[in-house]
Amino acid sequence: MHTAEHILGGTMVRMFGCGRAVTTHLEKKKSKADFDFRNIGRNLTPEETDDLTRIVNDQIGRHQAVTARMVPYAAAAQEFDLSRLPETAAAGPDAMLRIVCVGDYDRCPCIGEHVSNTSEIGRLRIVSTDYDEQTGILRIRFKLDR
Repeated sequence: MHTAEHILGGTMVRMFGCGRAVTTHLEKKKSKADFDFRNIGRNLTPEETDDLTRIVNDQIGRHQAVTARMVPYAAAAQEFDLSRLPETAAAGPDAMLRIVCVGDYDRCPCIGEHVSNTSEIGRLRIVSTDYDEQTGILRIRFKLDR
């Protein structure tokens, strides 16, 4: 589920320019990811939901290796938005961050557990989406089917 969320997040960035999920709640049966969608200002259309699902599943179906490497915090700060990390993550001049890579498709800082290959994920199914006009948050609920 965690690796699928990485692919979903990377796809949202590519499709909508909205940035990574601002919050996630990942469970075995069903998960959700919230995106700051104020730049779009609406819910996804059914066509967009279908396209998002197709692209994520195409990436899963590529059977990509999922790897992690440690990089200096300063180098990671040049490439990634680290604003959600605790201040302790940057402690000391030798601070390192773990970057998880899903093949050549997605890279982001992460401490979570992942599969070693996308072939282990199954297929992503978007259960629902909704947009909260007051907060500007788009919530995507999703499941994995084996």
